[in-house]
Amino acid sequence: MAALKWKVDKAFLFSVLILMVAGFFIFSSASLGLLARSGTQYSSVAFSQTVLGLFLGSLAMIFTSRLDYKVWKKYAFYLLIVGVILNILVLIPHIGFEHGGARRWFLIGGISFQPSEVLKLAFVVYFSAWAAGMKEKMKTFKYGFAPMLVLFALIGGLLLKQPDTDTFMMVIFSGISIFLAAGGRWKYVLLLGMVGVVGLAGLAFTRPYVMQRITTFIHPEANAQGSSYQIQQSLIAIGSGGVFGRGFGQSIQKFNFLPEPIGDSIFAVEAEEFGFVGASLLILLFVFFATRGIKIASRVSDPFGRLVVVGLVIMITAQAFVNIGAMLGVLPLSGITLPFVSHGGTSLFITLLEVGIILSVSKSQKLTR
Repeated sequence: MAALKWKVDKAFLFSVLILMVAGFFIFSSASLGLLARSGTQYSSVAFSQTVLGLFLGSLAMIFTSRLDYKVWKKYAFYLLIVGVILNILVLIPHIGFEHGGARRWFLIGGISFQPSEVLKLAFVVYFSAWAAGMKEKMKTFKYGFAPMLVLFALIGGLLLKQPDTDTFMMVIFSGISIFLAAGGRWKYVLLLGMVGVVGLAGLAFTRPYVMQRITTFIHPEANAQGSSYQIQQSLIAIGSGGVFGRGFGQSIQKFNFLPEPIGDSIFAVEAEEFGFVGASLLILLFVFFATRGIKIASRVSDPFGRLVVVGLVIMITAQAFVNIGAMLGVLPLSGITLPFVSHGGTSLFITLLEVGIILSVSKSQKLTR
């Protein structure tokens, strides 16, 4: 007999809490490397923003887990409009903050805010609502595949202008997962894949940093002091961790060698300090997070609830494995951060808010007695 489970999925919540605690300690240790390089001012700002993101994100997770998830469907279109407007505004000089050649942030009272995170959430909610309403029509080109392409074009135009290719890739992964979960046809996904290869080639020839990432991935041994420096130092850090690691806070690479020790290179710091065992445990945590999230989706009868969980879970875990894969050298380098672990107050806040939505949906999952 099927029965409704009115409490949140405890196993999924437990995995999130472990990731939050582990992430905080890993980030705290990695911050020591930044402190040694940049002095107290920048490192304290980075630490404060992450702690603030963790605190506010925890409150958002609690709130959204108690909120009926169907509210998000009701306001999906308005959320998308807000996300689009914010990402248009960030491109305007003197409104958006530019750093390292990218204009991706608002700077408000010394605190940075990345609007692309809002756009990612808005996309998942809106496309899930659309797909849930189309039902069998999602198998068609007109009502299923074409709307997804329109959304990809809209969001891609905004993100590539910043430029933020990595975030756009996460949107694509999430969109495809929602499309397939809603009954979309694989032949359209294969068509999109072929178009994507052509598009990637176009980006590589028009954006030097994309070409540089591809050539670095193919020949990581070349230009060890230039474009391959990060992957070389990452592999040194991971390799020197051995089986059990150097110990908490004992990473050497984070001080003077590893670029972005609190950002996209933080997995290398974790692997150096906790070794193969610690790195494997962190990967297994993300695997459990993903499998439990998909299990929640499979037990939900409401199409919107099922699709929004699939989209959010795939988006978070794809980001995690793209980051880890890049640090291990099995994927091209990317500037994408590790969820729950890397520096980034906006990312942490939005990720925990998304977790709250998943927990809210989990209350309606059907279990067999």
